Amino acid sequence: MAGGKEPIEVRFRLFDGTDIGPTKYDPSTTVSALKEFILARWPQDKDISPKTVNDLKLINAGRILENNRTLAESRVPVGEVPGGVITMHVVVRPPQADKNSEKQLANSPKQNRCGCTIL
Repeated sequence: MAGGKEPIEVRFRLFDGTDIGPTKYDPSTTVSALKEFILARWPQDKDISPKTVNDLKLINAGRILENNRTLAESRVPVGEVPGGVITMHVVVRPPQADKNSEKQLANSPKQNRCGCTIL
């Protein structure tokens, strides 16, 4: 590695096996900026799509990457081929139910859906 100054080529693998990229990034690029890049280029034909960068998780070599870390800090140099493409996996966080709908479900009367009798 020549001082870590050369661009790092990254491919983002989505949950269904499709890819975004590969694209070259400066090693000082933050994980949050990478998530913004993914969000901007998210395929429109997907059933599941993130709404914000907080809905995305990036995983590299089994580690969940933190938003405030840089790409250089998040790399795992062991097993990487110099000049090769790094594949990071993208996980979309499932949509969270808002607190009002949770309260309505909790306060709603329980309904018995089965009138079966076991003898």
